[in-house]
Amino acid sequence: MTINKPLPERLRPDDLTLFLGQHHLIERMRALMRAERLPSLLFFGPPGCGKSTLALLLAKSTEKKFLRLSAPEAGLQHLRRSLADCEILILDELHRFSKAQQDFFLPLVESGELTLLATTTENPSFSLTRQLLSRLHVLRLRPLDQTELVQLAERGAETAAVELDNAVLQLLASAAHGDARTLLNLIEYVAALPKERQGIEHVKAALPEALVRHDKDGDNHYELASALIKSIRGTDPDAALYYLACLLEGGEDPRFVCRRLILSASEDVGLADPGALQMAVACQQAVEFVGMPEGFIPLAETVVYLALARKSNASYAAYLNAAREVKLAGAHPVPLHLRNPSTSLHREWGYGKGYKYPHNYPESWIAQSYLPPELEGRRFYQPRDNGEESRLSQWWRKLYKKTPITP
Repeated sequence: MTINKPLPERLRPDDLTLFLGQHHLIERMRALMRAERLPSLLFFGPPGCGKSTLALLLAKSTEKKFLRLSAPEAGLQHLRRSLADCEILILDELHRFSKAQQDFFLPLVESGELTLLATTTENPSFSLTRQLLSRLHVLRLRPLDQTELVQLAERGAETAAVELDNAVLQLLASAAHGDARTLLNLIEYVAALPKERQGIEHVKAALPEALVRHDKDGDNHYELASALIKSIRGTDPDAALYYLACLLEGGEDPRFVCRRLILSASEDVGLADPGALQMAVACQQAVEFVGMPEGFIPLAETVVYLALARKSNASYAAYLNAAREVKLAGAHPVPLHLRNPSTSLHREWGYGKGYKYPHNYPESWIAQSYLPPELEGRRFYQPRDNGEESRLSQWWRKLYKKTPITP
């Protein structure tokens, strides 16, 4: 190692015994190092938790030729050329590849021609194709805790030849938010300060941004978004605004926030206030139009509106009920009278026979069955007697003699 390398690279362990954190994976790593064949793996976790380091340690333990690339820098043509005589590929940020680029690996991984050791900070259930994900063993990593970070900070300070008080090390460890790479970069930053400015108060003043850092790619990203939605669901506008501010002031993409609000308007407010979805969609359009930083204005208005709105998850729950039935029993055949008799053969088979066109009857309604016979009488939708949903479902309840359930 040369002193010109960044501190995180100088401290990257070349032996598993020097690796900090991820205690739940160490035995698994040792077993993989002893195995005759290394399977393709996906390391999933927040930035700076050791994903690439573990991948490198595994690749080196095989003594096979390996290559390390970052997905944003590697197109398919470059990959084809680079993999000609390579048995193991370490690919950082796999989630940055498109579906077509991810599909490139399917035959290589399935045949065993290539061992893929990929890393991602994004939830693989959403960022990877189902086909590729099914061919990878997923190892989930967690952020480093305060004790591990302080231990790493001590190593970093020693390597950077700087003496820092324990209070400073504790501060930097807290500011790193579980990210080892960020911590070592902070150590390197403080080490470059004049010695008289390496005390706790000067360091606090020098690192204001680090102390309010929001990691858009790590678990904190999802935790804040989850807290925002749960606060809206719980009708707490103050908490909802706080978590919105945490997201936006931390540099979150406002389009991500808009998507979450649109989903919340449908899932949590629902038919209790149908205007909520319109407002959330209008918010997305307004944010796209005005941009940031002013985009916080329609976002704040929408968050408060959703938090104050009456709540009903009846339509959301109704779909889950119907989906559960389909998964358990499969899709039952559509009743013949509901099938479209588009050909003479269809008519001969009885398609459409007996169907009653509702608009031909008073109030555009006539009693007839729509569910398959096996599900006759089943209720998937349970209206809430809450907000506008009570009014919207009143006629339906009268026709079918349904009663609402209390929220």
